[in-house]
Amino acid sequence: MPYLLNGQPTITPGRSFQTADGSTVTNEWTKVFNTEELAALGVTWQDDPVWFDKQWYITADTPKDIADLKPVKLADQKAKAAWLLSKYDWYVTRKSETDTAIPEAVTTYRAAVRTACSAREAEITATSTTPELKTLMETPAGQSGALTQWPDEPS
Repeated sequence: MPYLLNGQPTITPGRSFQTADGSTVTNEWTKVFNTEELAALGVTWQDDPVWFDKQWYITADTPKDIADLKPVKLADQKAKAAWLLSKYDWYVTRKSETDTAIPEAVTTYRAAVRTACSAREAEITATSTTPELKTLMETPAGQSGALTQWPDEPS
């Protein structure tokens, strides 16, 4: 974060500035004055705010309520499953309208999507803390502790 002059981020190191009484301070002020002298001029330093992941935390030390997060993550799984299935819905419509068989690879894939979705929902439901849910959701696929992977699409 910046240096502040009288609480405002209006000064930049390497540039001169004017104090509240109209005095001009040299552009070398960061080298010339110590912290106490700068404070006497009205210059203070504001640390950068602590970064935190706002998807999971209210503040850097306060996780969001898992009871609020779980329904969102469960709905995300249902939406992803619906999207994966929707690509092949036309086979189901065709079967219904013309009695043309659905290829076995498509039927197998659609069942695997539903199975994966159920497994993912169970894994999410089994978490008991926000950090645990965050880890589950963010562990890369294929690594220990990751969500069940979605099946590969039929070729």
